[in-house]
Amino acid sequence: MNAWTLVLVLIAGVAIGWTSAPGDPNKAPTYGDTGLPKNCRAFIQASLDSWYAKEYPANEIFSSIARNCGANGYSWGQ
Repeated sequence: MNAWTLVLVLIAGVAIGWTSAPGDPNKAPTYGDTGLPKNCRAFIQASLDSWYAKEYPANEIFSSIARNCGANGYSWGQ
């Protein structure tokens, strides 16, 4: 196998891997069958909507966001 063939194979491999990568799971909000937020993007928006509607105080909203979308949150990658 010559050098050019090796380079082309490597480029093709990178291109295939790049296009088949899962991407950002929080690029768009997603919701479950029940209508509840499934990923962090949807969860943050639902939390803000709850705060604007004065359904929950800020400390409860922040605790919920930390639990679901913090560093080890339940909603990452959903």
